[in-house]
Amino acid sequence: MPTKAKLKPISKQAKKPKPKRVQRSARIEARITPENLAVIKRAAEIQGRSVSDFVVAAAREAAHREIEETHIIRLTVEQQLQIAEAILNPPEPTPALRRAFETHRRLFGPSGD
Repeated sequence: MPTKAKLKPISKQAKKPKPKRVQRSARIEARITPENLAVIKRAAEIQGRSVSDFVVAAAREAAHREIEETHIIRLTVEQQLQIAEAILNPPEPTPALRRAFETHRRLFGPSGD
């Protein structure tokens, strides 16, 4: 008759991995009006967050949005058409541009054109 293998119980710690704790090493302070604090507290409650977590998340989101905005160039339709036209039909190089190319060639050699 085959023997049954005994299973050892798994401890609770082995079942659930411990959540990683985020180490905070910087502090921000701000003075705000009681009215603004009340609004922020209410919003934090709605999201089930502490005021600190809410403020940090909101500031981080605003910072990412601001950084992203610096990477976007906004052009009118007319400006877009001007750029497309310049790419498709580039103007002849000006005398100053020709001199700059020649100076570059003299300093650095042919660029493999």
